[in-house]
Amino acid sequence: MPGDGIGVEVTREAVTTLETIARRFGHEFEFETRLIGGAAIDTVGVPLPEETLQTCLASDAVFLGAVGGPQYDSLPPRLKPETGLLGLRAGLGVYANLRPAFLHEPLIGASPLKPEIVRGTDLLIVRELAGGAYFGQPREISEERGLNTIVYTAPEVERVARVAFELARGRRRKLTSVDKANVLESSQLWRKVVTALAAEYPDVTLEHGYVDSCAMALVTRPTSYDVIVTENLFGDILSDEAAVLTGSLGMLPSASIGGKVALYEPVHGSAPDIAGKGIANPFGAIASCAMLLRYTCKLEREAAALEEALSATLAAGFGTPDLKSQPRQVTTTEIGAEIRQRIESM
Repeated sequence: MPGDGIGVEVTREAVTTLETIARRFGHEFEFETRLIGGAAIDTVGVPLPEETLQTCLASDAVFLGAVGGPQYDSLPPRLKPETGLLGLRAGLGVYANLRPAFLHEPLIGASPLKPEIVRGTDLLIVRELAGGAYFGQPREISEERGLNTIVYTAPEVERVARVAFELARGRRRKLTSVDKANVLESSQLWRKVVTALAAEYPDVTLEHGYVDSCAMALVTRPTSYDVIVTENLFGDILSDEAAVLTGSLGMLPSASIGGKVALYEPVHGSAPDIAGKGIANPFGAIASCAMLLRYTCKLEREAAALEEALSATLAAGFGTPDLKSQPRQVTTTEIGAEIRQRIESM
């Protein structure tokens, strides 16, 4: 689902890269394209057509570009492009959103933070995706009052925390659970459930932290983190903040897992201000393909090869305008071509 804005451009490069992987390693992928977001609103009047959802549920994996645009801001909430995305996540049943933040050495100069702070950053944020303020009831808005409700149940917390513990076990065996337990009852339950689950993972070091403290630490000592697990709203904010560590929001991939079908997408939005100019950063979208290969296809060798080609492209100095430290500024399509050339020559 290309979606809106630059989603169309970066998805094109991602799909073509998957086709290159298939040729190089002897696989075959079948693709179907469907509407979502503003593109769906313009065509059929709703942000998530039933045909789109049913096609997704019948697939092995779903790849999304981005949704949204200023022309849809005046629509009622049920018709906004973002509502289509929330409906897609709910329809697929995904509940764990994996957002890695890895700083490639050539991009140290692209981060506004000092090199000695960001060098070596390699963390993974696990964001709960199916609960919290985005889905809690009741919710309402009037001229004088807006209401959202944060609701979590123990099973909802346990299932996403278990994903985070398992991922930490395969990395550096450190898990940071982020909440606001000094203020919010939902966070008090969150901390209680995560603490109890830790007994099943004695090989993983668990620490708790408040979201405000974590927000500060992410930009002062990011290398102290391995895996972070947190609720929906906090995870949304913290994972976007982590973009400053990697040099650009366009570098961040994501995977949403745990449901009937996994969803893969770059973290960035539709960026209507640069759409159609050929300068969108496709690295996050292409890195999301590596996550698709790893988590859905179980093709670790192919995922690693794609990531190696991506790193080599950066090391050769290629970048889009948002990566100001890269000396060889090229277009979205040229970045994709450079990555694919490196895959083919492996």
